[in-house]
Amino acid sequence: MTPCVRGLPLGTSNPAARDAVERALWRMMSFYDPPLDDLDLAVAEDPGWPLPRLMIAGFLASLTEPALLPQARTHLLTAQALMDRPGIPERERLHGHALQALLDGRWDHACRLWDELLLAHPRDALALQWAHLWDFYRGDVHHLRARPARALPEWDEADPLFPHVLALLAFGLEESNLHGQAEEAGRRALALQPRAPWAVHAVAHVMEMQGRFDDGTAWLRQHQPAWAEGNGFACHLWWHMALFRIEGLDDAGVLRLADTHLAGPALQINVQRLDAAALLWRLHLRGVDVAQRARSLVAGWSAAEGDAGAHSFNDLHLVLALLAAGDLAPAEAWLAQCARRAMAPEDARRSNHLVARELGLPLMRAMLALARGAAEEAAPALYAVRGQLQRLGGSHAQRDIVDQSLLAAAAAASPDGSARTVGRAVLNERRLAKPFTPLTRYWADGLGVVL
Repeated sequence: MTPCVRGLPLGTSNPAARDAVERALWRMMSFYDPPLDDLDLAVAEDPGWPLPRLMIAGFLASLTEPALLPQARTHLLTAQALMDRPGIPERERLHGHALQALLDGRWDHACRLWDELLLAHPRDALALQWAHLWDFYRGDVHHLRARPARALPEWDEADPLFPHVLALLAFGLEESNLHGQAEEAGRRALALQPRAPWAVHAVAHVMEMQGRFDDGTAWLRQHQPAWAEGNGFACHLWWHMALFRIEGLDDAGVLRLADTHLAGPALQINVQRLDAAALLWRLHLRGVDVAQRARSLVAGWSAAEGDAGAHSFNDLHLVLALLAAGDLAPAEAWLAQCARRAMAPEDARRSNHLVARELGLPLMRAMLALARGAAEEAAPALYAVRGQLQRLGGSHAQRDIVDQSLLAAAAAASPDGSARTVGRAVLNERRLAKPFTPLTRYWADGLGVVL
């Protein structure tokens, strides 16, 4: 048995395999190149060690790409067959159980198992990373902050992964609306390690939520040399750059970023296409013609019929891309497929099941109503689900697409109708968070509100 890493028992006695896994773990937390080559090396060095195969399965699952799930299951099965070998620690077995739950669609249970693991091993960076990602996908704001907060005091600041754990805390603090603490933690992480894109991301979120669009643009530009090349997170950070442009109503700048960094070959997987769809829809809401761009986006989307209903956040964004393209019939067809799955009793054990029924379907129906011109129907329907939006997953910034859709519906509705009343109420919330941005003024003008 090799010496423990961070006090964690390892199921290998091969130093080369151990070192390859450690490099892969750094790649998973820093997003600098995919970890698969390092994990393949670890498998080659110690074919009997299940952990590298578990990490391959978890990494593939974390991309939320339905086409990759069969590969993830194959790697998990191979790892499970190795679990009874002598010297395999209980920690690695528990990772296997969590991944099995994850691939079964029981995301809540997987996160509970990772939490159990972290209580015993707070320096298990793999459990922290995976639990954080799936807390994000589930919209579990409490654990986005609490898990890294519980673990961080047990870490040594000299550990090369410490800045990345601090970055997880920074994002959890931001999603908990603790903006000052979040920005401080993110800046501290970057002072320790400039190549920590999750920390750049956390501070960008703070600036987005506070309407600091000029500061946000400067922040991303300042750190651009570290995140824009050779980093799997670059597409999302370009999306954040575009959000700051949207807040400033710089539509030409948004379209340049969209065409350069959120279109064509830049979009390798669907999780990147979600950002592109969200960007185009925000422009569409204000009357910018993005139909051709949206059609090109949908043409590259990997979406088989059996994928509908797997993750409501993803389903909503595909529908928005179709609506921005003006393709209402395919959007309605995708919604119908999602509805069939959401109503299937055999699907009830999955974490997304109730979210799809209670949130995903009403949201997509409301967006379809807006696209059909039924603004008086769309605005109250969107308002009705706002209190549950966290369950959809994603971030506050991502879910803001619902409020902007509601404001667009209210602006298009009758000046004397109830939709305008709802719109003014939502605008009042926005005025407190972002009182002076051009986008806030735009929606105020649309609703006839004098700022």
